[in-house]
Amino acid sequence: MAKYMFRTSYTQSGLKGLIAEGGTGRREALRQTVESAGGTLEGFYYAFGENDLYLITDLPGETAALSLSLNIAAAGALTVNVTVLLDAETVDEAVAQGVSYRLPGA
Repeated sequence: MAKYMFRTSYTQSGLKGLIAEGGTGRREALRQTVESAGGTLEGFYYAFGENDLYLITDLPGETAALSLSLNIAAAGALTVNVTVLLDAETVDEAVAQGVSYRLPGA
């Protein structure tokens, strides 16, 4: 499983739904949505600022993350941006792998 952070903002219609269902009602609905893609909802946070809602998910892979993003955004209640989250061990593997790179002009 891979971790993904969904950064979302409510549209006007989404805010109307939030007001009607409440925060916990929307959390349960999105938990079910994530589970329908084969994942689990690890974190669910409302926030002030650029984004209204952050979801931290464990998903089977990029296809599941893309499917969630497309379907949630297509519904029109939320705008969606997705970030792949990497653990420290993955960074260690990348550092150990190394690549051959030449600076421009070198």
